[in-house]
Amino acid sequence: MKLLRYGPPGAEKPGLLDSEGAIRDLSGVIPDIAGDALSPASLARIAALDPASLPKVGGAPRLGPPVTGMKNLVCIGLNYADHAAETGAPIPKEPIVFLKSLNALSGPNDDVVIPRNSVKTDWEVELAVIIGTRAKYVSEENALDHVAGYAVGNDVSEREWQAERGGAWDKGKGFDTFGPLGPWLVTKDEVPDPQNLSMFCDVDGVRQQDGSTRTMIFGVKQVIAYVSQCITLNPGDVIFTGTPPGVGLGKKPSPVFLKAGQVMRLGIAGLGEQQQKLVASP
Repeated sequence: MKLLRYGPPGAEKPGLLDSEGAIRDLSGVIPDIAGDALSPASLARIAALDPASLPKVGGAPRLGPPVTGMKNLVCIGLNYADHAAETGAPIPKEPIVFLKSLNALSGPNDDVVIPRNSVKTDWEVELAVIIGTRAKYVSEENALDHVAGYAVGNDVSEREWQAERGGAWDKGKGFDTFGPLGPWLVTKDEVPDPQNLSMFCDVDGVRQQDGSTRTMIFGVKQVIAYVSQCITLNPGDVIFTGTPPGVGLGKKPSPVFLKAGQVMRLGIAGLGEQQQKLVASP
């Protein structure tokens, strides 16, 4: 299934995408795509529905993040061997874990606001994992049992605040609108191998990132198991699992960063695409 949330910011309704690409309203079935609605039992109940029996949503409504109510927006840094190489960083011995502010979360096609005085805003297409059941001290063997589904994420980053303004990456990662997610949550039954997904990111129509989850240093199972040792993962929590090479920071002979007016388009095989326009901070 492809689950989504549609409508104005703060007033989104739950929905699903039918086989013809139309949005079907789920608000009569679940209050939102959050919490217990992401449990295996709930997802099975939704999957058993006939989409044609649900109200069809007309027009082309805005899509919000496909999940809400999360307590944690976790990110993994330098998790692709080829990305670590382009930045000149050593291969991490353990996952690099940081948190993104929940205020960063935004819809897949919402504008991305370049922070005031920023000259080093960057793009990062990432596989996002959405947790369906509580995960604490889980093993790699059982890690995927706690996954509800996957989505496309853009871990937008301000590199000066990330690396040049004192410790902690969180500052450069947590600006408002720096976490586009979606267009939908694709349930894990449709993603048999999360370690074999092609992914891309274009800026103004020029291909910048062209990678695959095959080059992850720590795979989805390892990431979930590792994070669950120090952070309790709850239904609706999201993990951004890292980016392949091709980010602006790694461009040679000199880095290239985003400017107002530019457009990012990014996607992952089977998970859909998203597109954002860069706008200046008011």
